[in-house]
Amino acid sequence: MDREPLFRRKTAISYKTEEKTVLRGYDLSELAEGGYRFADVMFVLFQGRLPTENESEMLDYEMAEFMEHSMSPSSASACAVIGGRPHLPAAIAAAVMSFGGAHGPGAAHAHMMNKYIERARAEGKTLDEMAKICVDEYMDAGRPIMGMGQPQHTDGDPRAEPTHIKQEELGVDGVYLDFQKAVEKHFHARRKAEGRKYVAVNMIGAGNTALADMGFSPNAAWVVSGCVTRGFSGAAHALFMLKKGRAWSASKNEPMVQMLDLSMIKYVGPEDRPVPSQEERQECARKQLEEGEFRKWAL
Repeated sequence: MDREPLFRRKTAISYKTEEKTVLRGYDLSELAEGGYRFADVMFVLFQGRLPTENESEMLDYEMAEFMEHSMSPSSASACAVIGGRPHLPAAIAAAVMSFGGAHGPGAAHAHMMNKYIERARAEGKTLDEMAKICVDEYMDAGRPIMGMGQPQHTDGDPRAEPTHIKQEELGVDGVYLDFQKAVEKHFHARRKAEGRKYVAVNMIGAGNTALADMGFSPNAAWVVSGCVTRGFSGAAHALFMLKKGRAWSASKNEPMVQMLDLSMIKYVGPEDRPVPSQEERQECARKQLEEGEFRKWAL
């Protein structure tokens, strides 16, 4: 029986000729030369349309917020794998592969929102009513509510609430933000009634909500917030260990520790420093280049 070759498939993503590479119908070089930046092209890649300026700013903001989270499972995995000195992409892949049900459960959160928002429409309920049903069903079953709580930021993820605020400021809020904030309200009310500690929204709850309101599917949002942005982070951690560390970081002169005991990894980077305003940015960059201090940290 004749079968089609494996790669005889259709794609709506891109094509290339000797003269150009076309992404979703747009010449990639023309996008770059026309002033479209990374977030703009990322948006086109996943959604097939140009973002508005505010959508582009929101996506850029999100990716910056998601970019780094220190010694989370993704960073630790990159550090551990590069200790064996495989090719660098193996360590980056290990970082990306660490995302799942506990570390960055992006798709699960978005699927939860979609399920209950659709139920609200089908059952003729308001988003607020359905948010309470969602909270009660999850908590009655003893299940964690996706998007709430962060094991390291016990008083609340410092990135999360500002993301809600940014989404509203840019006017890219919609049904998903309405539902998420209603979930937070009923979640807090129930925990308070039960005499339990306040637990804030996390970056998945805030970031994925914004991505959903901009049209990203659950899996696409997971890719953007996990695979893409944290992939850069994993690469940086792996490169640092490759350049500055030893292979298989253990020594006969050191006490035996578990490989993933994060006390092994001590921060030795620049001291805390203020972020300059955009007006001060050029002068700050010039001084850093002149002083050359950055070369100790550059990868």
